[in-house]
Amino acid sequence: MAEQKIHPVHQDVESPPLPHTPTAPLVPPGASKSDKGDPAASSLEGYPPFRRTIPVTHSRPPKKKRSRLCKCFCWTISLILILIIVIAIVAGILYLVFRPKLPKFSVDKMQITQFVLNDNSSLEATFNVTITARNPNKKIGIYYESGSHISVYYTDTKLCEGSLPKFYQGHENTTVLNILLTGQTQNATELAGRLQEQQQSTGNVPLNLRVKQPVRVKLGKLKLMKVKFYVRCRVVVDRLIAEDNSIGFQSSNCKFRFRL
Repeated sequence: MAEQKIHPVHQDVESPPLPHTPTAPLVPPGASKSDKGDPAASSLEGYPPFRRTIPVTHSRPPKKKRSRLCKCFCWTISLILILIIVIAIVAGILYLVFRPKLPKFSVDKMQITQFVLNDNSSLEATFNVTITARNPNKKIGIYYESGSHISVYYTDTKLCEGSLPKFYQGHENTTVLNILLTGQTQNATELAGRLQEQQQSTGNVPLNLRVKQPVRVKLGKLKLMKVKFYVRCRVVVDRLIAEDNSIGFQSSNCKFRFRL
């Protein structure tokens, strides 16, 4: 019987393993082959590589802290607006209840007791003016306070002045006042010449009468704060210079306004 010998196969341990020989074809039979490699990879050529977009979250800007000065200013404006609204409401209610009307003034008569040009070129004038004051209100009284001033002007030159008396005028009352006005104008030679020329050329002399009168208005039993009445009357007389000091009263037109 013959002896069998086994011969070991010597293989280098450090040498890389032999490539695996495929037993089946990489491309199935009947499939189209491409010389350019993988068809799926070639179909994506020309497009940018796929990148995953991450949504950007914007943080909210921090709220500005209002300073104390800004808050104080806003509160002050709000209080002022509220106060204006309350005053408007109260004024509207008072108007509906009392129905206020402005007083009416008229110059009914004017007499000249003295209008003399002296030797020293001073002009002395004394007028006696009759003024009618009317209060048309049914529920409002008027207190005419002291400190009034009434004056008569020719153009811009004051001829005489005086004041109204202090009195109370009730509801729907008409009061006639006789006011004495006196004055002296220095260097009045030119003024007298202009007056003489005015009355000869036109037959009349226009005068301006101005009244400043502080008053207090009484609403029922409530006496309000002091206000000022301003009255301006345009008076036309036929003459100022005459030997017998007699003048003719031609017209009178008065405008009234008041101020706090």
